[in-house]
Parts: sequence; C-alpha cells; structure tokens
Amino acid sequence: MTEQSTHKHRNTKGLFRTLFHLKGNPRACVYTEPLWGIPYSLYAPFVTVYMYAMGVFDAQIGLLLSIGMIFQVIAAIVGGIVTDKLGRRLTTIIFDTISWSIPALLWAFAQNFWWFFAAVIFNSAWQITNNSWNCLLVEDCDESLLVNVYTWVHIAGLIAVFFAPISAFFVEHYTMVKTVRVLYLITFVSMTLKFIILYRWTSETEMGIQRKRETASIPMKRMLLDYRHVLTQIMKTPHTLYLIAFLVFFNIGSLVTTNFFGLYITKNLDIPEHFLAVFPMIRAAIILVFMLFLQDRFNRYSFKIMMALGLFLYFLANLLLIAAPEENLIYLFIYAAVEAIAFTLVNPRRDSMLVWFVDKEERARVNGVIYVLMIGFSIPFGWISGLLSSWNRVLPFILNMAVYLFCVIMILRSGFLNDQRDEVQ
Repeated sequence: MTEQSTHKHRNTKGLFRTLFHLKGNPRACVYTEPLWGIPYSLYAPFVTVYMYAMGVFDAQIGLLLSIGMIFQVIAAIVGGIVTDKLGRRLTTIIFDTISWSIPALLWAFAQNFWWFFAAVIFNSAWQITNNSWNCLLVEDCDESLLVNVYTWVHIAGLIAVFFAPISAFFVEHYTMVKTVRVLYLITFVSMTLKFIILYRWTSETEMGIQRKRETASIPMKRMLLDYRHVLTQIMKTPHTLYLIAFLVFFNIGSLVTTNFFGLYITKNLDIPEHFLAVFPMIRAAIILVFMLFLQDRFNRYSFKIMMALGLFLYFLANLLLIAAPEENLIYLFIYAAVEAIAFTLVNPRRDSMLVWFVDKEERARVNGVIYVLMIGFSIPFGWISGLLSSWNRVLPFILNMAVYLFCVIMILRSGFLNDQRDEVQ
C-alpha cells in the first residue's frame, strides 16, 4: 500500500467514529470537556458588561487584559518545566484549580477593580494547564485523528448552546449582575468537578513518564536556563517561527472580540443585555452543524485554502459588525453566522499546527516558549484595545480587520502548508 493510499484510508475516519472509538486520555479529555465548556459559555458573554457594572471601564478593562498577559507570560515560562517535573496529569489538576476554581469565586463576589485584578492574576495560571492538558490530550493519541479530536473538543465546549436561553431569561428578569454572580458560583462547582473526574480517569502519558524521569534530578533554575537551547531550536525552525507570528496576530483578534463585543453592542448599538446570551447560542448552533456534518468535507480541501478562507471570514465579520445599524438584531445575527463559520475553518486547524510543527520530545517546553512569545508580543494590545475603545468603541474592530487581513496574507504566503491536506483529514 502506498503512502498516499494509506493517508486516504486514514482519512475515511469520520468525526463520529473518532468520538466512539476514543480511548484512554483523549477520551477522558474530550468527554469531560462539557463540564468546563458549559459554564464558561454561559458567563463569557457577560464578562465585560459585568465588569462595567462594577465600575470597571473600557481603559481599565484593557489594562487588566495587559496585566493578565504579563502574568500569563510568567506562567507560560514555567509551564513547560512544571509539566515535565510534575507530570501532565498532576500539573493539570493543580493549576486548573488555581486558574479557574479560585477566580470563579472572586468573580462571583467582586465589588470593584481590585477583585478583578486579583482574579486575573490567579486566572493567568491557565497557561500552565493549557500546556499540560494539551500534552495529556495528544501525546497518546493517533496523529491521524488530531483534527477530529480537536473538533470534538470545540464541540464539547459548544454544548452550552442548549443552556444559553436560560441565562438570557434570568438576565432579563433578575438583572444581569445577580445572574452573572450565580453563573460564576455554578462555574466553580462544575469546573472543580471536571478537574477531579479528569484526574481520576486519566493516566500519565508515556512522554510524561519519560520527561519526569529525565528531569527529576535537574533543578528548576537549570531547566529555566536550558530554555536558551529550546529558544535556539525554535529560532532555527522557520515553520515554528511562522506559526508563532501567526498565533500572535490571531491572539490579538480573539482578545478584542472576546472583551469588547459585549460593550459595543449594548452601549453603542442599544442591544438589550439579555441578548448577549443569544448570540453565542446562534454561533454555537452554526458551529455544531458545520463541525458535525461539514468538517469532513472541508478536510478534503487544501489546509492552506481553508485557513485563509476562514481568516477572511473573520475580517468580513468585523466589517459587518462595524457597519451594523443600531437596534438591528438581524444584522448582528448575520455577523454571528459569518464569525461562526470562520471559527469552524480556522480553530481546529490552528490547534493541529501546534502539534505538527513542534518536536514531540520537547513538546511541553517548546509549547511553553511558543505561548510566552505569543502572549508577550500581545501584551501591549490589551491596553491599546482598551484605550481605543475608550475613544471610540468601533476602533478595536477596525484594528481586528487589519489583523485578520494580515493573517490571510501570512497563510497564503506560507509554502510549508501546501502539503498538509492529506495529513489533516
């Protein structure tokens, strides 16, 4: 059997077959993800308007974003080392609890800027568990299934679509602040339960066992100094450098949308606050349909073309948002649909790139350095986007358009992505 026909045989594995045949750590990671994704998706639309109601305004929100990214850089620097020394499994439960359970309680009882300041410091530790959890997910997983596995991870987080109308109802009838406080308490319970179950259902990966053994007698200070060699390795790998540059710009775009969409449509377009829960519902429904029934078809086409198309749709979505007339829900629903399709095309492929272009034996440390560089270069844009929003809430989305257009150009000019089509499917 030729290599080409082998790829074609592997490509016949569909999404549902992947889900039902998952075993070990990938199964535990995917199956428990709704316990994290549901509460997150319920409170996320209200984060900035909740902060605004607590007296935290646009520029301060941007400042908190930059502060959070500074601490995320620190977390990402030590993340690879901690993941290697403690193991993927133990690192995940410890830092999941620190970065999500504790902040959820702080957010639930927040009164002013300083509560959010404390929460953002704890929450920054998610960069450690982001590294360890991804290692736990992929290191014992068949690489031919990676896109489908990451697709199911995203789908698991989108299951909250069925609960979104509940949060919208309570925001409309019991005020936004009271509802969001309760949602944060539910988040604390659900996420903490998820962390415990995941720990019980997983085992340390083969690479994790090897790295624990290799690093057991090495002091953390020496391992930090060894990052020089990892950085040198990255600097000598053009594919990885290109990936980092792409991740920086894509991260800036995600940062703006996540943190300023809610403020823009409620304060500038006069959309009632309870509708903030409706847009994720529409978005998630479209993403689910595309991922469940169309992702396999997308995988038949060029990886590069699908990525570029998705990024252009992100650009188009921001243009639609800027052009939206006041109190026009239909127009915003179209925006949500376009943005959702962009997500289905870009995000699973972005996650797969992080696996393809990183050395297996150094995945934890290389991923740590990648996230350090990505966040480090993004730090000023938290403050910049907040400042732009304080001047005119349209400006952050104009910045987004420039960012996504640049990402399209980057992907189209990346020759090394030309051969990824078969491996993605």
